[in-house]
Amino acid sequence: MQGATLLPEDALPDDYRALQRRTGTSRGVIIQPSTYGTDNRLQIASRQALGPDNFRVVAVVAEDTPDAELRKLNEQGVRGVRFNLGFPGILTVASLKVLAPRLADLGWTCQINMRPKQIEDNADLLGSLPGQLVFDHLAQVPQPAGVDSAPYKIIRGLLDRGKTWMKLSGAYVSSKSGPPNYTDAGAVAAAYVKAAPERMVWGSDWPHPSEKEQKPDDARLFDLLAEWAGSDAAFKRILVDNPATLYGFAPVGK
Repeated sequence: MQGATLLPEDALPDDYRALQRRTGTSRGVIIQPSTYGTDNRLQIASRQALGPDNFRVVAVVAEDTPDAELRKLNEQGVRGVRFNLGFPGILTVASLKVLAPRLADLGWTCQINMRPKQIEDNADLLGSLPGQLVFDHLAQVPQPAGVDSAPYKIIRGLLDRGKTWMKLSGAYVSSKSGPPNYTDAGAVAAAYVKAAPERMVWGSDWPHPSEKEQKPDDARLFDLLAEWAGSDAAFKRILVDNPATLYGFAPVGK
């Protein structure tokens, strides 16, 4: 997309398969980054390359995308739209009000990446949206305030209502304590898990396009999830059962 602020190096399906071998995962959801605007062809082709039964896509579409196009995307494995509102792009906060009802009718998610101040400024709107909301990157809860911050309390309120999901990803986005443990962000993640383990999913954030100087250790990030989960049952739920519910994967063993 012209004017894109994130211009990472290529990351290919074979590269992702190598990551999966390292973490032991077999399914995934491919997220459209701001780099490509509304051109979802690469992510849909990547799903085909990786295996359509085991992969889904979260796309980016314009507000006025025809229903027929949304249905076609649904057939191609799309299960949500990403509102990457911390970066300039085709979708804005106001787009949520326009698109959320249409996505809810499809059974899709609104995947939201907002900065903390945006969450505060739009708390009423977020609480009014229909359908399933998924917040990226621990909702970027600011540090060092963490669970005492206003954005955390707003997100907790949304979680408690039962239609909001949290993606346990990108701990480095908000962490002040830093690698390898991201202890401050980890405390927020653990609090989310305790509050709503049935609506937590994990994201690798691979290939970490926002981290230009030093990429995080993917295996360590995966191990951190086990620590945040606090139990084997919650760990399995986050990695297996919850994504099947949210993205329409077949139950394991079926």
